[in-house]
Amino acid sequence: MATRIGIMSDTHGYWDDRYLKYFEDCDEIWHAGDIGNGILERLKEKKMVRAVRGNADGGDVRLNCKDILRFTVEEVDVLLTHIGGYPGRYNPNVRQEFLKSAPRLFVCGHSHILKVMADKKFGMLCVNPGAAGRYGQQTVRTLIRLVIDGDTMRDLEVIELTW
Repeated sequence: MATRIGIMSDTHGYWDDRYLKYFEDCDEIWHAGDIGNGILERLKEKKMVRAVRGNADGGDVRLNCKDILRFTVEEVDVLLTHIGGYPGRYNPNVRQEFLKSAPRLFVCGHSHILKVMADKKFGMLCVNPGAAGRYGQQTVRTLIRLVIDGDTMRDLEVIELTW
C-alpha cells in the first residue's frame, strides 16, 4: 500500500485554498516550517499533518512544533526540518545528524528555492519544496507531491501556484 505525501514550506501565514485541492489525494501533508498563524489548523481539518517550526514562527507554532522531526513512512526513514541546506552545504546541526545516521529522505525549507537533489555521499534524496506563501523573493510558489511505496520513493511532482 503506497502513501501519498504533500510537501510544503514557507507559507508565512498565507492561505491558498489550492493547498487542499492539490493535496486532496494525499494521505499526509508535511510542512517544513515558517508556517504562520492558522495554517496548521486548516490543514489538520482535512489531513494528517507533520510539521516543524521555522525561524519566523512564533506563538502556538513555536510551542507545538519541534525544530526537527525524524520518522518512518512505510520503509523510508525521513528527517524534516526548516533550515537544512543541500548537498555540500548542510546546516551543521543536520550534518551531524547525517554523520550519525543519514535518512533516506531529507526535507527542509527556509530558502524559498525549490530543490530536489540526490546526495550520493549520504545515500538520500533531498527535497526543498520552495515557498507556498507570498512572503519572500520567490517568483513562483511551489508545492511537491511524492509517493512512498515500501522502500521506494516515486512519482515526485512539482506543482506551481500562480499568484
